[in-house]
Formats: sequence, structure tokens, C-alpha cells
Amino acid sequence: QEQLVESGGGLVQAGGSLRLSCVASEWTGSINSYDMGWYRQAPGKERVFVAGITWDGGSSYYADFVKGRFTISRDNAKATLYLQLNNLKLEDTAIYVCASGPPGAATVQGLTKTDYWGRGTQVTVSS
Repeated sequence: QEQLVESGGGLVQAGGSLRLSCVASEWTGSINSYDMGWYRQAPGKERVFVAGITWDGGSSYYADFVKGRFTISRDNAKATLYLQLNNLKLEDTAIYVCASGPPGAATVQGLTKTDYWGRGTQVTVSS
């Protein structure tokens, strides 16, 4: 059964950096066929879109609140999605979750359709 497994979260001071990974395991076919994205959910808040990337890595999209600080990338040969988080702020504290969708799903508003979700990795930013 297809799974998305996130890692790389942790506790970091404001201004610091983290690199999140999302590995696709037990995947039927190739992850090359999927657009992918990152979402986050802070305590007591709804899940929101953070960044998305097309199946070939040719286009990427970001929420306004992370532009210039976060970078999404992917390595299809390793079936892995990444999110580089720089200049972290207290308000970036959240559970970060990756998701996959069909080609064309990635937009500036998020993935228009999702197929699979991971369970998330916790990012905590301290002062």
C-alpha cells in the first residue's frame, strides 16, 4: 500500500533551518507521475497549504507566508520530496505533512486533488 513518510522535523531556534523529507514507499508505479505538496497544521488551526511542485519539478508554488524562506524540491530517482525551511519563525511551529496528487494538481492555492497523505513531522520553533 502506498505510503508517504515524513522526517526531519525537530526543535529549532527562531532564525534557524531544517530540511524535511517525504519518502514514497510501497509505491505502485513511479512517483514521477505525481504532483506533490507540503501542508502544515498548527495547534488549534486548520491545515494550510505551504508549497507544491509539479511531477517533473518544473514548476513550484508557495504560500505567501513562506516565500523567500522555504524551498520545495524533489528527487524522483530517490522517490523523495524535500522542504528546506530557512529563517524559521515562531509562527512556523506546526505539523508538516506531505501529500501527492495527479499531474496538474499543483497550483498556487495548493493541490486541487490529493491521492495520498503522510502522517506528518513536528516542527517546533523556539525563541
